[in-house]
Amino acid sequence: MTSSSRQPRWFTDTQPGHSQWFVERFRALEAEGKDLLGEARFADMLADRGSRILDAGCGTGRMAAALQAAGHVAFGVDVDPELIAAAESDHPGPSYAVADLSELTTADVGGETMDLVICAGNVLVFVAPGTELRVLERLCEVTRPGGRVVIGCRPEATYPFEQYDADLATLASRGIAHVEHRFSTWHLDPFEAGADFAVTVLRRGEASSDVA
Repeated sequence: MTSSSRQPRWFTDTQPGHSQWFVERFRALEAEGKDLLGEARFADMLADRGSRILDAGCGTGRMAAALQAAGHVAFGVDVDPELIAAAESDHPGPSYAVADLSELTTADVGGETMDLVICAGNVLVFVAPGTELRVLERLCEVTRPGGRVVIGCRPEATYPFEQYDADLATLASRGIAHVEHRFSTWHLDPFEAGADFAVTVLRRGEASSDVA
C-alpha cells in the first residue's frame, strides 16, 4: 500500500462508497450484455498466446479474466482491496494482488517480468498527485526488455496530455521505453490533435528505471 501522505486520488477525490458503486456498476453492465472487453482484445492482439500479461489498475478483474480465458497467464493488481475482492469473486482465474502502482515490483506479479502490461480505464488520473512518472517507471520496470506497456489515458486538469507526454519523453531519454504507437480508441482509430483519449503503446528498452 501507499503512505497516508501520498494517497491515490482514487481514495481522496471520490465520495464514500465509490468503490462499491463501481463494483455494482460493472456488474450491471455485464448483466446487460455490454461489450466491456475492447481493451482485452487489443492486448490479446499484441501478445503471443501464453504471454504473461498484467492488468494494472484491474478494478473488478473483467479484462484480466478475459485474457486468462484467451490462453494467457494473467495478473491483476489494484490499490483498492474492495475491487480486488470483487475481482476474486466475480472473475476468478487470474492472480490478483492489492498494490499501489507507484510501488509496484515483480514480487506483486509472481516474481517474474511481464510480456505485456496494460493500464486502461484512465488509471493514471487516479494515482497519487506527483507520482505519475514514477507509476510509468514502475509499469516499465515489471515489463521484460522488448515487451510492451499499453496505457489508455484521457486528459484531465490533474494530469494533462502535456505533462503525460513530457513524462513519456523522460522515459525515452533514459532508455526505459519509447512510444511505438498511439491511437485515439481501442479500435485503432488514428490519434489526431484535439483527440480526447489516447491509447499509447510503449516498447520497453533495456535500461532500468532505477526507482528508489
